[in-house]
Amino acid sequence: MPREFNRNMLIMLSAIMIGAIIITYFIGDIVRRTEIEDLTREHEIETEQLITENENLFSNFVISNTILDNAKEDQYLGDYQFELAKEWYQTTLSEKNESSFNIYKYKTTNSCTNAMTTYTTSKNNYNLSKEHFNETKTYTENPNYLELLELYIDLCDSGYLLTLHKHNASSYLKIISENLIFNANGTISYEENITDILALYNDSLASINEELIKYNDIKKEIDEYDLFKTIR
Repeated sequence: MPREFNRNMLIMLSAIMIGAIIITYFIGDIVRRTEIEDLTREHEIETEQLITENENLFSNFVISNTILDNAKEDQYLGDYQFELAKEWYQTTLSEKNESSFNIYKYKTTNSCTNAMTTYTTSKNNYNLSKEHFNETKTYTENPNYLELLELYIDLCDSGYLLTLHKHNASSYLKIISENLIFNANGTISYEENITDILALYNDSLASINEELIKYNDIKKEIDEYDLFKTIR
């Protein structure tokens, strides 16, 4: 009898142990599956966030660059009008006929006005582009991307100053031209003393040349930037 009891107990204990092992296995499997599902979901969320950030990065960069291109285009249009104004001004100074003098004087002031208008638009676009490039920086932590974006921001700053100096030069040239008069003896002079305006005009031209060097240096650095270089 004791021997049979021991055998029954052994069978019972074995069954209990096997049951416990099976239950432990199923619980462990459920836990592992839950962990895998949680990790998978976290991965999916991280992937979605990464995709969203990349989309925002690309989208904002395109917008920023498009506005920057508009700023450059307006600047070029302003340059065309400003160069015309300078040509008309020189022609005005050499005119011997009062009628032709008035025509070229008008062309000079009109071209200055057109240049000032487009330079103002260009300045505003450089500022707007800078704002978008700054926003674009919030969508990446990549040091190379950030470095490149900083270069674009520097280009916007330089472009703004460049068009500001050009706008000022156009404004001063317009004032200078408006003060030109054709005298009865066929000579050309200024209606009033514009020595200070002439000095400001020449200072603006010097500032343009100085800022243009900076602008072109930054632009060259952007054009030659290696986006996939080893992070320093």
